Amino acid sequence: MSSPTVEKPPSFLRAQVAGLPRPFWALWGGTVVNRLGTMVMPFTGVYLTQSRGLSVAAAGLVMGVFGAGSLLSQPLAGTLADRIGRRATLSGGMLATAAALLALGYSATLPAILASMLVLGVVMDLYRPASSAMVADLVPPGERPRAYGLLFWGINLGYSVGMTAGGWLAGMGFLWLFWIDAVSSVVFAVLVWRAVPETRPEGARESAGGFGAVLRDRVMVAFTLVVLGNALVYAQTMTMLPVAMTKVAGLSAAQYGLAMALNGVLIVVVQPLVSGWLGRRDPSRTFALGLAVMGAGFALTGYVTSTLGLAVTVAVWTAGEIVTAGIAGGIVAALAPAHLRGRYAGLFGLAWSAAAALAPLLGGPLLELGPRVLWWTIGAIGVVSAAGMVALGPAIRRRA
Repeated sequence: MSSPTVEKPPSFLRAQVAGLPRPFWALWGGTVVNRLGTMVMPFTGVYLTQSRGLSVAAAGLVMGVFGAGSLLSQPLAGTLADRIGRRATLSGGMLATAAALLALGYSATLPAILASMLVLGVVMDLYRPASSAMVADLVPPGERPRAYGLLFWGINLGYSVGMTAGGWLAGMGFLWLFWIDAVSSVVFAVLVWRAVPETRPEGARESAGGFGAVLRDRVMVAFTLVVLGNALVYAQTMTMLPVAMTKVAGLSAAQYGLAMALNGVLIVVVQPLVSGWLGRRDPSRTFALGLAVMGAGFALTGYVTSTLGLAVTVAVWTAGEIVTAGIAGGIVAALAPAHLRGRYAGLFGLAWSAAAALAPLLGGPLLELGPRVLWWTIGAIGVVSAAGMVALGPAIRRRA
């Protein structure tokens, strides 16, 4: 009698999993769980004004304090990842995040809210440089773009579900959001502590040096400026894009949400299909292509007058976002000496934190001059960043 046939997973799924070590998948799973529970920050403005009764100005002050904390977060996290280890930094940061979230949820006065938001800004993203350094430590260079791309995909998958659930739970009471977010942070911390070994190279603590060692790397500093351009472009999706589409283009909130949902759908469906192929291309040219496509997509936003028009532009810049996913992390890992991977990832993260603070300061005055002034300027930033990436390509290839 013949033995039963064991059905193998589809070749596509095998290709996505093959070559990546088990600790990476534990890190990936913890990241997804954490993003599934990320419910507080998207609804912070609503919580502060509706539940805590703060004025719009006071809520803006609170968010500004959070931004100041996030600027400190990335250099601090990178240094800790190299000094005390990736696992301790990530798990400790997640436990501190859980405590800060609950403190914010139970804070009733403005001074208490400000203090909680400052701490939350510092600790919420402490995990990012440690996570990035872990991937570089665990995964061979040729597989890193795919690994970073899978993390990007998992973050978007978890965030999309978390946003949907968060909107429903907010109607039952905002405190639910704080508890679920805190629990997901604890789960991430425990999973990494139990399932991911410390990956920091031997002797890294003694040879790490200061953060100045990263700033003396001119190629890395130049690449960080390119990433800052990329981040300034993308940050408009969370700052000026909703304002421009609802206040200027005249779309309703429902129409705007419907068009923006296309971003998450395309990433979840398309990104796993192309990540392996993109990972085999030259990183500098691929990243430059993605930046140029993103810039073109945002430049086209100046012509949007309907939901369909917005959906078309979203599809264009999402295509650029998919192309860049995973590439930047691989470039940082290639540029960084093993004992400085945390600090290099911290400088990379600082570009995104800085963009979050600068984007509204840039976008607001430009939008007052007119939507096309804003979106053509943002598109130009994308194209200039792409040109800078092309110019940096030879230096990056030599280092890689």
